[in-house]
Amino acid sequence: MTEFEKMRAQQFYRFDNDEGMESTRHANRLCARLQTMTLSDADYRAVIEELIPGIPASSCVNPPFHCDHGHGIKLGENVFVNYNATMLDGGLITIGSNTKLGPNCQLLTPNHPMDFMARREPQERCLPIHIGEDCWLGAGVIVCPGVSIGDRSIIGAGSVVVKDIPSDCLAVGNPARVVRKLK
Repeated sequence: MTEFEKMRAQQFYRFDNDEGMESTRHANRLCARLQTMTLSDADYRAVIEELIPGIPASSCVNPPFHCDHGHGIKLGENVFVNYNATMLDGGLITIGSNTKLGPNCQLLTPNHPMDFMARREPQERCLPIHIGEDCWLGAGVIVCPGVSIGDRSIIGAGSVVVKDIPSDCLAVGNPARVVRKLK
């Protein structure tokens, strides 16, 4: 198994491998191009489609935008990602249809070893993030590795989501906790 395959398989892998580094360089170049674009620029769509293959025409990601690879991000129909999102997509990031992310949201799949000696090595493990359909993440929400957020849930601005949130819930805080069920 290659280091890149280990990354996608949620195993510890060396992030200094050639395949992963080239994937990151490719994403860095495209993200840098996006920094000077708006949604209405003629070449915006071509750049975002190269960065996030399969992005539906009905979905948009407002620049500036940052990611590790781009091809680890799967967006449903009518997804809106506001300014300055960061998606570290070593692990797969899936966002369901009709979901909205406020500005400055961070979806972070990498998880470094707990042992300090192991952290000295260029290794990590990436755990996928899944956000359901019809969700709303307020400004500045951070979603940690391995978290799933259920359909129709709302995460309040500035929250840090460290564990799964069920469907139809309002969750807020650091760490985010469910404060009520939504109707």
